[in-house]
Amino acid sequence: MSELYDVVIIGGGSGGMSAGVYAARGKMKTLIIEDKRNTGGQAATTSEMENYPGILEATGPQLMDMFREHCNKFGVEFARGLITDITIDDDGFIKTLKTNKGEEYQTKSIIVATGATPRILGIKGESEFRGKGVSYCATCDADFYEELDVVVVGSGNTAVEESVFLTKFVNKVTMVVLHDQGILDADRTAQEQAFANDKIEFVWNSVVDEICGEELVGGVKLKNLKTGEITELTTDGVFMFVGTVPKTDFIKDLVELTPQGYVITNEKQETNVPGIFAAGDVTEKFLRQVVTAAGDGAVAAVAADRYIEEEENWRKSVAEFGGTAMVAFWNPLSKESLEVINQLEQNCKDNPEQRVVTIDTYKSQNIANRFKVTEVPVVIRFDAGQEAKRVDVKDIAELETLY
Repeated sequence: MSELYDVVIIGGGSGGMSAGVYAARGKMKTLIIEDKRNTGGQAATTSEMENYPGILEATGPQLMDMFREHCNKFGVEFARGLITDITIDDDGFIKTLKTNKGEEYQTKSIIVATGATPRILGIKGESEFRGKGVSYCATCDADFYEELDVVVVGSGNTAVEESVFLTKFVNKVTMVVLHDQGILDADRTAQEQAFANDKIEFVWNSVVDEICGEELVGGVKLKNLKTGEITELTTDGVFMFVGTVPKTDFIKDLVELTPQGYVITNEKQETNVPGIFAAGDVTEKFLRQVVTAAGDGAVAAVAADRYIEEEENWRKSVAEFGGTAMVAFWNPLSKESLEVINQLEQNCKDNPEQRVVTIDTYKSQNIANRFKVTEVPVVIRFDAGQEAKRVDVKDIAELETLY
């Protein structure tokens, strides 16, 4: 069994490494576990990075190298492994992660930043020619197609940006687009770049019906969506950019997911399981970009730090306290709450075996939710860490029933 970490981040992409920087800089003992040989995630396969604020010109791999250097500066630890199982102790605080090779890691909090993988359309020939002319990464494979012709499937930002990048290597790019002529899903800037590039041609209202070849890709069959006509196009490669699928199989029975498999989080990047957070492309969100993933990671790291502080304070003040703890759930806007706290402190003043613990229900929502506190003031008496009596205070005289 490994030493106990404050946070284990699963995934070393932009979201995971951003979380690592914030966590380690906040003096949290931080580990990033990445299943691939290199960190960087999908961003490390992106040819050009023109929209990350402050970075005027860089490739995806260059930017991710800078993220990694930033993590190293603050002492983030890295390990390679594929997480297959997560278990949580009975008290809900300590989590154990297991890898496919049997390694185990213990941590107080987890940030899931596993990202997403390219969507497989299931076109005839797609799986057979993967790595033999079918590719999902222009940065990885563009130089294999120098002076050759390739097809790009898709019309979103990634498809258009990678098509423009491919023109630096290939003879011609043919984009197969299912929309009417002139309609792409990419933003205006990307569209303008594509339409202005004389190496990019378009086949509108069409989809790839089949990828053909012998040992390597030799062509595609295209289907016109309006006429149903099948035509053949000779090509040396097919690049697929038709969206992504979140990597959440290992947590599908642990945290709440959307029907599409993305992790559902709140504004603090919290999942429905206390102490487990998620960041980046693995989450349900409006925009999946390096900058938004980095923002998610920062939020998740700070939220994890607050969660640990809240839980450790609870354990020290209540769960592991051998005497009587009067726990007052309150919020600063409630005058009744302040009166209750003052009265409790007076009652406990002369009894060293008793203490008053205040829980701000806004700042400590996990604790409040655990004891189903929805309105304040509420006082719960704990004897040696065990709940003994609860009063939803309507009249301050009701506090006498706690003694």
